[in-house]
Amino acid sequence: MSGQSPALLQLDGVHTHIGAYHILHGVDLVVPEGELTMLLGRNGAGKTTTLRTIMGLWRVGQGRIRFDGQPIHALPTPEIARLDIAYVPENMGIFGDLTVRENLLLAARRARSLDDLDTTRLDWLFGLFPALRKFWLYPAGKLSGGQKQMLAIARAMVEPRRLLLIDEPTKGLAPVIIRNLIEALQEIKRGRDGARTTVLLVEQNFMVAKALGDGVAVMDDGRVVHAGRMAELAEDESLQQRLLGLSLAAHQ
Repeated sequence: MSGQSPALLQLDGVHTHIGAYHILHGVDLVVPEGELTMLLGRNGAGKTTTLRTIMGLWRVGQGRIRFDGQPIHALPTPEIARLDIAYVPENMGIFGDLTVRENLLLAARRARSLDDLDTTRLDWLFGLFPALRKFWLYPAGKLSGGQKQMLAIARAMVEPRRLLLIDEPTKGLAPVIIRNLIEALQEIKRGRDGARTTVLLVEQNFMVAKALGDGVAVMDDGRVVHAGRMAELAEDESLQQRLLGLSLAAHQ
């Protein structure tokens, strides 16, 4: 793809088995640095397994994963996270009995107390997600679904990350909350001080994908069957129908 940035993350022929099940069947995927890449596909295509395999939560059976040119597929999850790769799972992974403040502090590996947190970065996150400031001392389990999703993303971004993996952030959210989340993710994509954050985002909502994506990879049956620019897929209804079984026009 012309004009594409160098790859920050690259999967080459990745196979993943979960127990007796062969889920990924040779995934080839390139995530350019500084871009937001959408990972799309029907239910069961292997999108979540791909994210979990990148994070080392599922082990690579065959193939390799490279981050910034270095192989990471044999590393344990904590070492992958220490490369400044953050993962927001579909279930959000927040601690419901802890407050918003405690959740953020726990996610900040370099901070031992609240005083160690980067207050400028916190203010930036509060600008993206004002509810987090309002409910700073509330147990996270009492937040609404949208507020929990905002906390999950803020936890991933409480310290600078080179790569952010997010699994279906808008699932089950009301349209107004989805619009707010799109705006926040657009700002995260731009980054602070003009430094763009690299994001790999799994999403079922095609309108969200169109609004956010720079590039796109479409999965089917454990493989990437299409890769290109998101704008091109958004304009090609026949390709949408063939790859995803939908057309954008029907969802407007």
